[in-house]
Amino acid sequence: MPTIQEVAKQAGVSVATVSRVLNNSGAVSVNTRNKVQSVIDELNYQPNLLGRNLRRSETRMILVLLENIANPFYSKIVKGMEDTAHENGYNVLICNTNTDINLENVYLDFLRNKLVDGVIFACTAMGTKEFNKLAEQYPVVLCNEYNKDIKAPIITIDNEVAGYDATSHLIKLGHRKIAMITVNNVGSSYDRMNGYRRALKDASLQLNDEYIVYQNFSYKGGIRGIKQLFELEEPPTAVFCISDLVAVGAIKELKRQGLKVPKDVAIMGFDNNSIAPMYEPSITTIAQPRYDIGKKTMEIMFERIKGNLNSSYIVKLEHELIVRESTLPSVH
Repeated sequence: MPTIQEVAKQAGVSVATVSRVLNNSGAVSVNTRNKVQSVIDELNYQPNLLGRNLRRSETRMILVLLENIANPFYSKIVKGMEDTAHENGYNVLICNTNTDINLENVYLDFLRNKLVDGVIFACTAMGTKEFNKLAEQYPVVLCNEYNKDIKAPIITIDNEVAGYDATSHLIKLGHRKIAMITVNNVGSSYDRMNGYRRALKDASLQLNDEYIVYQNFSYKGGIRGIKQLFELEEPPTAVFCISDLVAVGAIKELKRQGLKVPKDVAIMGFDNNSIAPMYEPSITTIAQPRYDIGKKTMEIMFERIKGNLNSSYIVKLEHELIVRESTLPSVH
């Protein structure tokens, strides 16, 4: 296997010049760079990246912690992160935590042992105090999900306004009995519910606490939520679901009960996952700019690695209401 010294000798330059070519340093003339690169190709020289990164005290690796990569919501977010990382000479290590604090801590040892340069959380099982302590010591960024009082960069959308827009769409269609299937203890869902409440209030509609049911982000959460709502004496005519997966479960259960969407019940999703336009009926939803969220998250991670100490702020990207078949004007 050729060495960097052999490359330098055959190219007629110093080892330092070969190193500058390998590091894409600008302090090398075009002719010299071409000559060195020609010898590198001829000898098939492969630099020792591990040794180089150890000397630089960097790994050029970013750890991304997801709750579960099987959730299609994450696909475009991860794509945006990967593309941006590769453009900057970094790679991405993706791990599932299942929101398990013990598993999360196992992966965070990669950061503490300097096997990665920073961590992006799509969600975290840690308490706020523990998380903020970690963020004081290491480059940490939150993507999409967040909790109150977190002191780290957060990249998301304006979930309160998005919840308002989703509910207002159903109100404009004539619905007055509007329910919400949501989740508890997550910052984004908390803000979406505040938007739901504000839209009802602005339309002078009374809030019915029985119309708010707490499940999780899953397909089965949608099934359970609809079962709970349609056991009420006066079930809703429209349901705002906290995610598209929940909306799919809701439609599935409504069909099982002999009800038609949107003729009997209108269903609103959230996220614009790949399943939303393909399901029958196609699902009206709030689209999040998932690729741009992933891209912006990685860009801010690099700022943190470079020493940007402005560690506590929120970046909110634009969302979009996408109207499809699952919502039609109310006939009730």
